[in-house]
Amino acid sequence: MASRPTQEFRAEAVRVALTSGLPRKQVASDFGVGFSTLNRWIQQDRRNPEKPSIQSDLEREIAELRKENRQLREERDVLKNRSRPQPACARYKQPVLCCA
Repeated sequence: MASRPTQEFRAEAVRVALTSGLPRKQVASDFGVGFSTLNRWIQQDRRNPEKPSIQSDLEREIAELRKENRQLREERDVLKNRSRPQPACARYKQPVLCCA
């Protein structure tokens, strides 16, 4: 009894069929599935385009990282532009003893 192909396998077969420029019969043969099966997967994929994809996950992660990067730059700039703390001797008008 043959096992069912995984969702990742189906998605890859559909991606190759739509983007490679190869004839669908050749793609179906390369993936070891029937021509009609590949066509059915493509039709199902076109009917359900809203499913999350790896690309959308990457785009979301990039947006989050850019936001975090912007916040960190702003925090750095605030800290960089603060007046520098003076050494203890300048604040208290007395020498600081160093204990090593």
